[in-house]
Amino acid sequence: MAHIPLAIIAAFLLLALILVVSDRWRRGAFVVGIATLLAAWFRLILPEVQAGLLAVRSRPFDVGALALMGGTIVWLTLSIDPLGTG
Repeated sequence: MAHIPLAIIAAFLLLALILVVSDRWRRGAFVVGIATLLAAWFRLILPEVQAGLLAVRSRPFDVGALALMGGTIVWLTLSIDPLGTG
């Protein structure tokens, strides 16, 4: 049961990798940011036993670091000019 949240995050990262390999790197980076925000959400709401490998340090540190990184990645991907690619 403790590996389900990590498996969900891994599925998102696999999707991001597929997008990047298929030359959709902006969408792939966006999915990485969403996966990181989802990891922060899992770490916030799940007890440490169910969070599994998402629990690395204290809950406030993990949630803060993941939310900051995920938010930054999402913000950067949304702020990149598409350069006419639509």
